[in-house]
Amino acid sequence: MKIAISTDGNEVSAHFGRCPLFTIVEVDGDKLAGKEVVENPGHHPGYLPEFLGGKGVECIIAGGMGMRAQGFFSESGIKAVLGISGSIDDVVSRILNGTLKGGESLCKPGEGKEKRYGIDRTDAVIEGKEYSGGREDRG
Repeated sequence: MKIAISTDGNEVSAHFGRCPLFTIVEVDGDKLAGKEVVENPGHHPGYLPEFLGGKGVECIIAGGMGMRAQGFFSESGIKAVLGISGSIDDVVSRILNGTLKGGESLCKPGEGKEKRYGIDRTDAVIEGKEYSGGREDRG
């Protein structure tokens, strides 16, 4: 199973769409079969489930995610586990030993925007599809 973890540095990002990176781990039973880190290609509503699904991801782990994004992931058949914090290594260990438990989303709507956190949204056309409210890197 491939699992994407919203990543900021070596920690789980509290703001899913604004995270700079995704750590994608491949789990085979209780073993780590692979790990790669990819840049967030853009915070375009509806695009990230498509992007991650194209990489074979079946589950997304994040500190927080809005209801609209949760709906997009659900429609794509990707399970969202929220309320997760800590280091990526710790989260991977909890996945492997079966102790990772989700909870309430750690971010509130607009919270990342107010704090000028991470990646903002802009409009874009990606592979011939239009996405409103996509990525603008705030540095």
